[in-house]
Amino acid sequence: MESKGLLCFFLFMCLTYNLKAQINFENQATALGVVMSAGDLEYGSGVSFIDFNNDGWDDISLATESGSQSEFFLNNQDGTFTRQNFALTSNNVQGRQIVWADYDNDGDKDLMVVSNTDGNHLYNNNGAFMFTEVTALAGLPTTNIETWGASFGDINNDGFLDLFLSNRDDNFVQPNRLFLNNQDGTFSDISIAAGIHTSSHLSFCSAFFDYDNDGWQDIYVINDKNFNENFLYHNNGDNTFTNVAAAAGVNVAIDAMTATIGDYNNDGWFDIYITNTPIGGNVFYKNNGDGTFTDVTTVTGTALNSFAWGSVFLDADNDMDLDMYVSCSMDGSIPSLASAQFYTNNADETFSTPSAGFLGDTGISHSNAIGDVDNDGYPEILVSNSNNENVFLWKNVATQTNNWLKVNLQGVLSNKDGIGSKIEISVNGNKQYRYTLCGEGYISQNSNTEFFGLGSNTVVEYIKVTWLSGQVDYLENVSANNTLTIVEGSNPLSTESVQENIQQVLVFPNPTLEEITIKSNTVIIRFSLYDSFGKEIFKAQPNSKTYSLNLEEFSSGIYYIKVYHDENDIVRKIVKM
Repeated sequence: MESKGLLCFFLFMCLTYNLKAQINFENQATALGVVMSAGDLEYGSGVSFIDFNNDGWDDISLATESGSQSEFFLNNQDGTFTRQNFALTSNNVQGRQIVWADYDNDGDKDLMVVSNTDGNHLYNNNGAFMFTEVTALAGLPTTNIETWGASFGDINNDGFLDLFLSNRDDNFVQPNRLFLNNQDGTFSDISIAAGIHTSSHLSFCSAFFDYDNDGWQDIYVINDKNFNENFLYHNNGDNTFTNVAAAAGVNVAIDAMTATIGDYNNDGWFDIYITNTPIGGNVFYKNNGDGTFTDVTTVTGTALNSFAWGSVFLDADNDMDLDMYVSCSMDGSIPSLASAQFYTNNADETFSTPSAGFLGDTGISHSNAIGDVDNDGYPEILVSNSNNENVFLWKNVATQTNNWLKVNLQGVLSNKDGIGSKIEISVNGNKQYRYTLCGEGYISQNSNTEFFGLGSNTVVEYIKVTWLSGQVDYLENVSANNTLTIVEGSNPLSTESVQENIQQVLVFPNPTLEEITIKSNTVIIRFSLYDSFGKEIFKAQPNSKTYSLNLEEFSSGIYYIKVYHDENDIVRKIVKM
């Protein structure tokens, strides 16, 4: 019996190894029609793998060196690409990052090209690939502020995307800048009032994400050099932020390059991966779910110790956990310094480094992003190279049998792109979580589509989307191997769909003329009412499951109710008629 048990265990381990060994990526950039180079720009240029024409197929964009035009490749809806020549003014700048975002909520992706030498440029999408530069009109700086990274998020949950610019200048002059979207196509610089540091910290990039699950987007900022600590700006809910990096345990001071956000252990709390040089290596922070993080680099085996830059989380084999790929600016000629690294998730909060293809992955690489070129549910990786080398487009070519689900979001009360939403799915009782970002990682942008691996499962028990507005959409019994577009409010969470462990808050009637009722399935300890600018204007401590609030004295407009529970806080958007 013991021998039989050992044999079964051996066969199981072999099967597991074979499943992991099936992961295989091939560089098919040229074969798929993506022939482009960023030139020989020091520290590289940014890539975007986003569907910029909203046809359901991920397209490709690349920032380039000075004197060259930014490159755009349209997916032919078959996994091959054709170069597009957009008539953009000032399109020969030294680009660092390209970000597509619908900042005016008109249903099409607008374009921002970031430069550290020639000023930033915002282009409004007029449709039919016609763009108008609106940088000055939008109230953004037209002079060079030496920007490397741009990320979009919604700091006050008003349904419009705000903008954070990460600036890095060797003269230590340019601070980072935070711009509030005025909902009319313009932005206001609120950096000082919001509590953003007013001195230079050599920042490469930032990421908007809700690290404490309180319904407000926080900002993690990556700062270069070992005398600059990284910042974690906690959103106070009133258009101000407090740097809590030290208290949260994420104030590392290294040659930080990227902030890669993902939930590697599927616990619903989003973690941070930071790349670095060989001295000290990369840093992996696990979110403890209590406002703090723990350094798990050694435990996870992900230090790498090379000259690492961009990194991405992806479920390469759709086995229901997030793997990771890291680009490095080394050519592989020094054995101790990796040119790149793929990590597979062992599903026990550790990672391994199997052979996963990537033959010829020896470019001087910097930024990277994920997308799905052929809509087969298996993500690809796009990598930008220096030395005038063509980009790498690592096609996911392994023969796989695992199922998948892809989710797109369309906001109604929230921003049109659904940025800042949390997506939860349950598969055979096992949960996974994704958080929608825009302009994340080292000068890069991943696909707007969120990918979920389902393993051998054919049905997703439920999908739960929590929007920044507080709206929750809930879908049950979703078939595998589907791409869904979920419109905010189209599948509202109902009492029939609520599981016992899901805390529900109802606010009705909404919209309202005078009075609203707040009803919860647990005791409401306290709640606050905020205006559209994030200012707290009323608070109460009901200590009951139901509370009625008269809004007669308040003017018409949009308000937010934040209900505080023992374990998590819930935000609801209301409209006063």
